[in-house]
Amino acid sequence: MTKTLRKRNYLFLRWFIFTLGLIIMAFGIALMIRAELGSAPWDVLHVGLQHQFGLTVGTWSIGIGILIIGSTALLKREIPQVGSIINMVLVGVFIDVFLLFLSTPEVFIWKLIMLLSGIVVIGYGIGIYIAPNCGAGPRDSLMLVLQEKTGWKLSRVRGLMEIGVLTVGWLLGGPVFIGTLLFCVGIGQVVGITVPQCRRLFQRMIERGGNDENINQRAIRTDDNDGIGEKAR
Repeated sequence: MTKTLRKRNYLFLRWFIFTLGLIIMAFGIALMIRAELGSAPWDVLHVGLQHQFGLTVGTWSIGIGILIIGSTALLKREIPQVGSIINMVLVGVFIDVFLLFLSTPEVFIWKLIMLLSGIVVIGYGIGIYIAPNCGAGPRDSLMLVLQEKTGWKLSRVRGLMEIGVLTVGWLLGGPVFIGTLLFCVGIGQVVGITVPQCRRLFQRMIERGGNDENINQRAIRTDDNDGIGEKAR
């Protein structure tokens, strides 16, 4: 296999896994929303906006993403990364697709199982899409530029962002309940497991493919998602 062909295969694999991870994450978000036991902070905002102004949850996810990407681009004075744009669009589109096919269980225990499954699925979606290092999500990018501008710790910046959107979402009628608390407390633990697993799996896939390129070994950050807090994220 020529070096050019190996490079093409490597790039295809990276973007395929990145896309797959985003779709899986969107499925987890839809599971949490349909469980109706409370959503992640950013999704509380998206659902609240839907209640007040119509449109779909996915549309609001994309709309808020556009606003965030635009604000980040202005603050950084840089063109938005392709990965951030793809992240924003795919997650929003597939949230709506999955919400069309999912229904809310009538029994509480099944709602709880659906909620917990959603948190785990989101965790694996994050791990899978982070593994190939194709770019940070819109909210993660904004967090980083705000940290750079303010000099505050990442945890403080992310915490204030999450509290802010959660408060606005709640005032708009978004679903704040036990699921919101479980997500905020548990997602960091889940992602702390899934991100290293997915990185190791991706590394093995590259090695089996005979690719001689090294993966960017930057420090693991799980703050991305859009909708995911800095716990591990």
